Formats: sequence, structure tokens, C-alpha cells
Amino acid sequence: MDERTTGRTTGMKPTTRGGVGCLLAGLGATTAPLVWAPRAASSINGGFENHARDLSVLYIDLPLIVLGGALVPSLAWALATGWLHRPWAAALVALTALVLAVWGLTEWWAPQHRSYGEHGPGI
Repeated sequence: MDERTTGRTTGMKPTTRGGVGCLLAGLGATTAPLVWAPRAASSINGGFENHARDLSVLYIDLPLIVLGGALVPSLAWALATGWLHRPWAAALVALTALVLAVWGLTEWWAPQHRSYGEHGPGI
């Protein structure tokens, strides 16, 4: 297939299709950490006297969250443009995939909350 045939079947040029995919990847890579950050704050702050501090959420979880946020909508966009041949429908599928992935993240991922030992949760 040449460039003219590819643009005609999907309704947009390949460069535009790639640009929209990158835009969706950037949107996902920004949205996922913004939703993740409030849940991870307890692990970063550590609570009373840094008793429950776990900085592994910054160097393990955060890169995976950003990577997943970037890959989910861009892969959904790529698959949907190949199957649907309508750019607006493919964008809707990609945004829906991002929303479902962020919802799944908030339902599945929970930072560890260590017990406070014999002292209890506070004074």
C-alpha cells in the first residue's frame, strides 16, 4: 500500500495518525501518575516518624505507572485505527481504554500500610 491508499482507508494521513497516537500516549503518561500520586503519598511521607516510609513506590511503581499510562491508549489507538477506519471512533476507543486502565489501577493498586506495632495508630 502506498501513502495515498493508507490515508484514504483511515480518513487521515499517516503522519496525523502518528501524531494523535503520540498525543494520546502523552495524555496517558500524564493522567496515570496524577491519579496514582495521592494514593502513594502515604508511602512517600511515611506517617508518624517515617514509620511506614516506602520509597520503592518512586523507583519501581512510578515508572511502571507512567509506562502503562503511555502504552494503553497508544496501543488501543493503533488497534482501533486498523479495525474501525474512523479516526473519531478510534480516539473514543483509546480514551475509553485509558479511563478503564486508570480505574483498574485505582481498584487494584494499593500501597502497603504497615502496622503500627504495639503503640497503635496515634497517641
